Amino acid sequence: MYKPEYQEKYVKLAVEVGAAVQKGQKLLIRSQVESAYFARMAMEAAYKAGAKEVIVQWIDDACSRLTYLNADETVFDTYPVWSKHLQNDLSAEGCAFLSISGSDPEALKGVDFSRVVRFNKSAEDAIKPFRDRTMSNEIQWSVVAIPTAAWAKKVFPDELSVDDSIRKLWDAIFAASRIDENDPVENWKEHTARIHKNVKILNDYNFKFLKYTSSNGTDLQIELPENHIWAGGGDISKSGQEFLPNIPTEEIFTAPKFDAVNGIVYGTKPLVYSGNVIEDFSVTFENGKVVKFSAKKNEDVLAKILSSTENMDFLGEVALVPFHSPISDMNILFYNTLYDENASCHLAFGRAYPDCIKDGAKLSDEEKKKAGLNLCADHHDFMVGSRDMKIVGTTHDGREVVVFEDGDFAF
Repeated sequence: MYKPEYQEKYVKLAVEVGAAVQKGQKLLIRSQVESAYFARMAMEAAYKAGAKEVIVQWIDDACSRLTYLNADETVFDTYPVWSKHLQNDLSAEGCAFLSISGSDPEALKGVDFSRVVRFNKSAEDAIKPFRDRTMSNEIQWSVVAIPTAAWAKKVFPDELSVDDSIRKLWDAIFAASRIDENDPVENWKEHTARIHKNVKILNDYNFKFLKYTSSNGTDLQIELPENHIWAGGGDISKSGQEFLPNIPTEEIFTAPKFDAVNGIVYGTKPLVYSGNVIEDFSVTFENGKVVKFSAKKNEDVLAKILSSTENMDFLGEVALVPFHSPISDMNILFYNTLYDENASCHLAFGRAYPDCIKDGAKLSDEEKKKAGLNLCADHHDFMVGSRDMKIVGTTHDGREVVVFEDGDFAF
């Protein structure tokens, strides 16, 4: 095991601070088969923290690929009943969820993408209760990542061996996750305190508009809903428990007014979707809706994302991330949204987080839509931040405030 003392700190952070498992609570761990040893470490850490029961759900890129290439057509129009109950029933019980990411970014390269889209659609209704509970933070949930061979080799292709790539990716993960010789829990307390300071500033301004400009051609105006709320640096579950949905995290986010986004924005990092890498893309919005898009690589996949489910061609998230951070400063393309979205300002196609407006979790779907939130079954982030990005906020009384200058907070 590479740097076992760091991995032990990392798993403790994931279980006790990320998923924030409480005494007497169940935990579901979703993990790549290749990451089994780390899943077992998380399982042991959860029991030490007082978990009532720990359930592990295994994922395997190779098996998924074989299924998409060879299974009968009817398979992709149904969702497994056992998986539906596993997620819906456990979340209804108040179970915590921990995902250990590490998929091969190109696991589904060459697969008939319509099969992926159809299967994702079949999941929409099947696990809607689970997704509703996570999106509204009713329960604790967290995503971390550990290196797998294919992922590490994709990020560091020039290393002499796979083991060298894995070690290099581990070092990057430790740095991004603030795992060092100090207590990582204390590191995170200091980090989240800094995030909360900027969250308060943004909420106090209560901007009506954000205007994005960059030398790459981005020229985008986003209107924000009445009573919108900026959040970041962790969330609080329905039971009042603090948790970290993503480790690492650098973002401060809210929801846009879904039908009031206008202009063009350029992606600044590849968008990885179900094993497909979309590169050098731009998206144009009118009254919130995508009316034009292009990509130099996998444009057809971008088209299928935008048409994959109702309202996926509208935005659901606006996230501010400083250009200079432990992740961004490494100047590594991770091909993993968990990391790349925390190295760059980003937006998201699809569903908005209900908690991004006042009392949003208590509203009906009709009320959420009326308030300006995008209702969608799915949510996909894409990165738009750049070294010279400027963001100007306009208050309700017409005052303009520089929020970002040269890619970083101007506060």
